[in-house]
Amino acid sequence: MTQEPRMGPRPLPLHLAAAQVTWRRSALAWRIWKGSSPSWSPPPSAALSLAPELEAVDPDAFAAALERAIAARSSEFLTAISAYRRHPYKRTLEDPPALWREGSSRLLDYGASASDRPPILLVPSLVNRGYILDLMPGRSFVRWLALEEAAGGFRPLLLDWGAPGTDERGFTLTDYIAGRLQAALDAVLAATGQRPLLLGYCMGGLLTLALAQQRPADLAGLALLATPWDFHAAPGQAAIGHNALLAWSPVMELLGELPVDAVQALFAVLDPLTALRKFRQFARLDPASPQAEAFVALEDWLNDGVGLAAPVARECLGGWYAQNATQKGRWRVAGQPVRPEKLELPSLCVIPATDRIVPPASARALAAALPRNEVQEPAAGHIGMMASRRAQREVWPPLARWMAAQAIAHKGALRGGSGRSKVTGNAALRRAKPEKDAGKKAGIRPRAASASRKQRRSDPT
Repeated sequence: MTQEPRMGPRPLPLHLAAAQVTWRRSALAWRIWKGSSPSWSPPPSAALSLAPELEAVDPDAFAAALERAIAARSSEFLTAISAYRRHPYKRTLEDPPALWREGSSRLLDYGASASDRPPILLVPSLVNRGYILDLMPGRSFVRWLALEEAAGGFRPLLLDWGAPGTDERGFTLTDYIAGRLQAALDAVLAATGQRPLLLGYCMGGLLTLALAQQRPADLAGLALLATPWDFHAAPGQAAIGHNALLAWSPVMELLGELPVDAVQALFAVLDPLTALRKFRQFARLDPASPQAEAFVALEDWLNDGVGLAAPVARECLGGWYAQNATQKGRWRVAGQPVRPEKLELPSLCVIPATDRIVPPASARALAAALPRNEVQEPAAGHIGMMASRRAQREVWPPLARWMAAQAIAHKGALRGGSGRSKVTGNAALRRAKPEKDAGKKAGIRPRAASASRKQRRSDPT
């Protein structure tokens, strides 16, 4: 079967433009330097140190050499993109059975064969596919968690949000948290009879934090990975929110969602030259090497994003980024403010030290607010903390040990005399009903929440 052509890196015009602007600035700077334009101002001291050498070169020869260097770098970038698009790698990992489904969402059970192990409900971001946690053989965090070497092993259950369908395009954050995420938790409780550990990654951390505030008695602990809180901890975040809303509101009105390329453009704005740097490195790799294959696997995931429901996009861009509603205590879910300082559940914040997407200062603000929190700060980046070889040595094991400790601490409260969890009597859990298709193993489907969307509206103010 012919493989569909790759379209990344997305959005390609933006990445190409960022590279060209950077290179052309060098040519423009040279013309200004030699022409002594009225608008010229002295360059920084580092550039001034080159002045004697620059004065000694032939201006025309240097300009020609500069153009050749720009052309060579441009060719290298385009060649690397072409090599990526033609690479034979294709993800072959098959998804495990779904324990639960609702709308576009499903709960993938990676540990059904070890049902007595402590369950973990893993919640990724809404704007990226969840398989970053199950990227490829040898680089799958969620499959590693099911192994004995992961502090004895767990029963991982990964929430795959899916792309917004007709129903989800009208969802608010409250619909996702008080609706879908609550139902997924109910499914875990019913299937395992144990209070699960709750793990949220990036935006998923904010969703799990809100859920933990609503359902602390049904959880064994909360792990937050690269989770933002103070959106104004780094300069320019408010402008990103305001400008994105201004630019993309007409599109969201038309489509009902913030499109994938718009989401990718927002990430690119945070570090415009990321694509250029990484593709230049890829160009130097042997295409048949494990490093090249890992690069392609990760790049495929990055380009396989999903759109964001328009109401959710407005809450995130306007409430979180523009208004910093989280840090100011104004973010509400199901009418209640999300206040981490009131959460008595044991928690862990894993804050990657070189994160360019979630500034460490933003995540540290959340860590400081949680009263029963521990912190790990590995030398890793936002994505590398989950998908790199180094993460398997320095990030995954200490995280697993912390989760195992929480599971042990809660073990006495998890099981009654019948071997089933005492929490299965929870009123929320009784909402769960078997799937109509009895052939689907352990499948349950919660009934629709009785509250209207208007009543459950999540508000940044």
